[in-house]
Amino acid sequence: MPINVEEALAAELEPIEFSWTSSDVQLYHLGLGAGADPMDPRELRYLVDNTPQVLPTFGNVAASFHMTEPPTVKFPGIDIELSKVLHASEAITVPGPIPPSGTAQSVQKFTEIWDKGKAAVIVSETTVTDPDGKPLWTQKRSIFARGEGGFGGERGPSSSATVPERAPDFDLAMPVLPQQALLYRLCGDRNPLHSDPEFAAAAGFPRPILHGLCTYGMACKAITDSVLDGDAAAVGSYGARFAGVVFPGETLKANVWKEDGRYIGNVVAPSRDDAVVLTDVELIPA
Repeated sequence: MPINVEEALAAELEPIEFSWTSSDVQLYHLGLGAGADPMDPRELRYLVDNTPQVLPTFGNVAASFHMTEPPTVKFPGIDIELSKVLHASEAITVPGPIPPSGTAQSVQKFTEIWDKGKAAVIVSETTVTDPDGKPLWTQKRSIFARGEGGFGGERGPSSSATVPERAPDFDLAMPVLPQQALLYRLCGDRNPLHSDPEFAAAAGFPRPILHGLCTYGMACKAITDSVLDGDAAAVGSYGARFAGVVFPGETLKANVWKEDGRYIGNVVAPSRDDAVVLTDVELIPA
């Protein structure tokens, strides 16, 4: 059905309660490739029992971590087939370290809806608090809904990623394990596009592809490990836009520049003529 912008932006969605354990955090970090060197104390900080440090990007998946069914895109004023939806961007801001286990409540609201003609861009913001109402993190996400434009709304801003006209300050290799998508799917995204070769072929891919949120988390970890001495608590906010597919088994490269106290850049696939897979990458230290 057509998007009803006024209804969607005015909607007050029901809060969602969820919990996570230190084992969930460990599994998430393993899904990002943590522990590649099991003798590195910095790597083991992500994987220690009971009290692992928590990469802020865990907050982007914490509420859906135990889901085994595909999500729906059905809200007041919005009813879109999942097959039409592409993940456009993701970001998270944390006022302090995320606890290694806990219970929280999330409240989502739609903040922007843009009419791009043949598609719609829907932006949402989710605030997560602990049982006492203390803020834990704020998540911002945008999706690109094909065929859902043309409803007469504003076109909205155009995004054009820019990076400094000089060599990157950091050039970071990001190896993707051959089985990484199979491992990461245990973090709540069971889409067969990431695990079933026949399904991937029907979708036009030569093999299953990696989850975009896995690439997103890997880039955050790579930057944290390289410029923040592997200290997840030193990350204040992080975000990126999704620009292309990643295939398990290839090695990605993060190009990172330090600008005005923040780290910006992109992630490319060198084996595919530097095809860009993440853009508008930005990490701001706490």
